[in-house]
Amino acid sequence: MKLSEGRKSVKAMNSFGTGKSAKSMLSSAWNDQRLEVIIGNLLRAGVLLSASVVVIGGIIYVARHGSAIVDYRNFQGKLSPLRTFTGIFHGTLQLSGRAIIQFGLLLLIATPVARVIFSAIGFVWERDYLYVAFTLAVLAVLCYSLFGGSLHG
Repeated sequence: MKLSEGRKSVKAMNSFGTGKSAKSMLSSAWNDQRLEVIIGNLLRAGVLLSASVVVIGGIIYVARHGSAIVDYRNFQGKLSPLRTFTGIFHGTLQLSGRAIIQFGLLLLIATPVARVIFSAIGFVWERDYLYVAFTLAVLAVLCYSLFGGSLHG
């Protein structure tokens, strides 16, 4: 096939309603594939990081409290400082095993949120504004489900 015939086939392909030349379709596919690889690595790294933090917290907790005898007959409920973000961060800085475990779980919850944020940035970069709107709607639902309960008391 000659080069001029190749150009004609590209123009013919463009005229069949795709609205894009073959070159832009190829670069768009490369961008989509690259975005998927980056998001996959982001998810993998987030899960591995959170699992590592939870394991480290578990080791610290067992090292400090492993020999403690638990009395299941008398339950004494008390408010835990690990129910708030600030309590978890302060406990993590003090190397509390329970706080580090909670921090690892927060990292695990933050991983898909980071994926949605990164997807929105990728769609803006690709100028695919319909998917930007869908992704931001998903992000709004995620944020409401994570923080909505705490807003109502």
